[in-house]
Amino acid sequence: MKSPHLGSDFDDFLRDEEILQVVEAAAIKKVIAALIEKAMTEAPITKTEMARRMGTSRTQLDRLLDPSNPSVTLATLVRAASAIGKRISFSIEENLPA
Repeated sequence: MKSPHLGSDFDDFLRDEEILQVVEAAAIKKVIAALIEKAMTEAPITKTEMARRMGTSRTQLDRLLDPSNPSVTLATLVRAASAIGKRISFSIEENLPA
């Protein structure tokens, strides 16, 4: 049986499976969480101190830093960045042709 994805790229596969946007969103969240954690390490800022600066609990901070937890709001990400003296910026770009 010939694979319908033979010769296509991974984005084509994800698009065909109708999960490209979900996968992209999860990847972006993982990158932001990793960047926040890296900045905390470089500062250095403990998780307890970071939670205090954000006005949240350590448990909530752990959820934010958990790369597998997609349920983090933009407001929380902005508050976390601000707590480490950073800001978050986004860009919207043209899709590459399929």
